[in-house]
Amino acid sequence: MEISREADYVIVGAGIAGLRAAIALPDTARVLVITKEQLRESNTSYAQGGIAVAMGGEEDVSEHLEDTVNAGDGLVNREAAKVLVEEGPLRVDELLQWGTGFDRHNGRLMLTREGAHSRNRILHANGDATGAEIGRSLLAHARAMKNVSLLEWAMCVDLLVEGGEVVGLTVLDHDGQLHAIRARAVLLASGGAGQVYSDTTNPAVATGDGIAMAYRAGADISDMEFYQFHPTALSLPGVPRFLLSEALRGEGAYLRNSRGERFMERYHRLEELAPRDVVARAITREGIGKNGEELPVYLDMRHVQGVDLGKRFPSISAFLAQHGLDLSRDPIPVRPAAHYLMGGVKADVNGRTSLKRLYAAGEAACTGVHGANRLASNSLLEGLVFGARAAEAMRDEPELTAASEIPADDSQSSSRVENVDRLLQQLQQVMWQKAGLLRDASGLQQAEVELKQMCVQIPAIADRPSLELRNLHAVGELIVCSALAREESRGAHYRNDFPQRDDWRFLKHSVVNRDQSRVRFEAD
Repeated sequence: MEISREADYVIVGAGIAGLRAAIALPDTARVLVITKEQLRESNTSYAQGGIAVAMGGEEDVSEHLEDTVNAGDGLVNREAAKVLVEEGPLRVDELLQWGTGFDRHNGRLMLTREGAHSRNRILHANGDATGAEIGRSLLAHARAMKNVSLLEWAMCVDLLVEGGEVVGLTVLDHDGQLHAIRARAVLLASGGAGQVYSDTTNPAVATGDGIAMAYRAGADISDMEFYQFHPTALSLPGVPRFLLSEALRGEGAYLRNSRGERFMERYHRLEELAPRDVVARAITREGIGKNGEELPVYLDMRHVQGVDLGKRFPSISAFLAQHGLDLSRDPIPVRPAAHYLMGGVKADVNGRTSLKRLYAAGEAACTGVHGANRLASNSLLEGLVFGARAAEAMRDEPELTAASEIPADDSQSSSRVENVDRLLQQLQQVMWQKAGLLRDASGLQQAEVELKQMCVQIPAIADRPSLELRNLHAVGELIVCSALAREESRGAHYRNDFPQRDDWRFLKHSVVNRDQSRVRFEAD
């Protein structure tokens, strides 16, 4: 499609938050949704576990709030969490009205339970393809809106800032040409940044583009030290870290060490249903031998009765079958992998950021709704609720004043720089080894030095691989500096040299800004 030089609203990302926002904007406005690959290629489409929603009335809503707060290890913004759980049922009702096919039994919605939830409240679609089904439904709804344009295979490069306001952005199209687009408001709904780590459940598109763009533009970035590592990704040599949903443990799966022993009872009273950060660290510790050698850890469902595992988990079962494994027959080797970023562009419950006319929602944003550790299956609900709220707030933005001169379109014909892949692998290894699941000052300081040395090697050209590397490098630096500043252990952030939680100093959110030399900490 031809790229216009103006729109009323631009949305970066076509996952659940971006599409829900597009639907909520005025039908008389020109809405442009930009995605750097084909539509439906986002973290949303890979979400297996389900969507958490309190459909059981006020008591269920109240318990969902407390479960969210408890999982967040003291840092959940209660206002944001209250918005999430109270508005969630309405947003899911909308999905049902729009034809989203959640799983049912005898005509009734099926509700399951996952880690750290106090009751069954997880909806699924097609067994373990919930995100893909929600994305399909939202995309069909958005496609039917004549005022919404969907631009595929275009990468957003940087925000345009004038007088402290975001007035648009630059975009690299599929042919390598740069375009400048003006808009009265921009929403970053670009998802997470799992590709900053060598082991991740995220797709290749998760390169932290929105967060890096916002940081370069001068927006506040918050809580970047809190990266959630999913406890159970498939661990086979040469095989991608395929996500093995938390719903497996919700259906009764055990975790066993190399000796065949269940071990979670030593780490948490909820055993396999403990919060993700607890389970991930337990698996990591059980996977290290006395001499530092790597030991296998397994997810075991051989004892589970009364559940057709192939039908309940069709996508997982099909992937495992490709590698000769069967949930009902085999212990499945697992290890943690980077999964979800609680931090992001600092935003309020209406998506407003520290820069005028710039909004953020979904995984790219940080409202504090997840605190230091996200509750299982709250992420899809977050995208729905806060995507809709951001759109409502964006409606109030005034039109831009007379346009100043914007950069002319600029054709780019650069070929791929050969060392981009090498630098990316180096970055991922540094982050995994020194800023991953278990951290300390020495490793983080080494990571800081290596990232600084790497910076000058990143190609300064506008092709997608180089731009993604630049964004991941920025995200890596934000994670490292935030993790160094938080001298405690809390939620998904664990310091071997500061193993205790320190509420006196750190019951606050970290905030980083391009124009400040140090990380600051702020209370809600």
